[in-house]
Amino acid sequence: MNDKRLLNALNLKENDHRPIWIMRQAGRYLPEYRKVREKYSFREVSETPELAAEVTLQPLKRFEFDASIIFADIITPLKAMNINFDFNPGPIIENPINNPKQIDALPDKFYEVAPEVQASLKLVKSELKSQQTLIGFGGAPWTLAAYLIQGKGQKDFPAIRRFASEYPESLQSLLTKLSDLSIQYFKEQFESGAEVIQIFDSWAGLLSIKDWQTWIQPHLLHIVSTLKASNIPVILFLQNANHLVEYYCELPISGIGVDWRVDLSKLQSNVKDHIAVQGNLDPAILLAGPEVTKKYAINLLNSIDPNGHIMNLGHGILPNTPIESVHALIEVIKNER
Repeated sequence: MNDKRLLNALNLKENDHRPIWIMRQAGRYLPEYRKVREKYSFREVSETPELAAEVTLQPLKRFEFDASIIFADIITPLKAMNINFDFNPGPIIENPINNPKQIDALPDKFYEVAPEVQASLKLVKSELKSQQTLIGFGGAPWTLAAYLIQGKGQKDFPAIRRFASEYPESLQSLLTKLSDLSIQYFKEQFESGAEVIQIFDSWAGLLSIKDWQTWIQPHLLHIVSTLKASNIPVILFLQNANHLVEYYCELPISGIGVDWRVDLSKLQSNVKDHIAVQGNLDPAILLAGPEVTKKYAINLLNSIDPNGHIMNLGHGILPNTPIESVHALIEVIKNER
């Protein structure tokens, strides 16, 4: 048995207890993170390897997590396409795409996608314990395109849905370029120390099944098949996309992460022979304190086979989460031994 519990879970092998990590585990609920942010902006932290490594490692100094996810943003690789952006507080694209000529002008070859992320990964890797797994990540092509065309985060992202109907060939061209960018970005992360890649398809739930098959499936299939050929494990994370989960599970992925709206027990029963499941405690439960957190965590664990299960939340941890709730959640996992 490998001593890396996360990798064991993704390979559907037994563990002494199921692995745990938390999305946004390096973040605003930690006072040490807030202290760093008093001095530096989000962008300064994410693009300065020493600072990114520092905040990536902060939660591992407090908690017995089995994995560390590098501190960056899903739109980070867009710099390689000459896209200017900032954060206020979420991503803001300087010149959103609104016509095909802008897509034609985007490069499709990249020397290096994000060298600062590579440097951050190497720094973090050198500090991890032998049983801890380093996770790299990025956004799926549709999710990246949603930001590029809308210009910022917005409910339902109407701009990309309009663009899809008005300029379908150009949108396919954009998604192809983003797929190629993502493959290179993920390979660079793997070569710099990441052992698993988590792909966030945060806005896939906007689409019907038919539209998903048009705009997402071929590009994600290309990405994950290419990564699998290089023996790079992939976890796909979805939110608010219950109607699409079964289709994602047809892709050659190692793990599927879902939000709290999905019946994880039912999902596991459908995929347990070939895909690990990740999640999916509602992050709001942790706001109720450690005892309530323990209760709901135990209920979730009792409904899920520990083999092939990675404990996580159904979305990123909320900024006002009590530290004690995180300790309680980890205690429940460790007591499974």
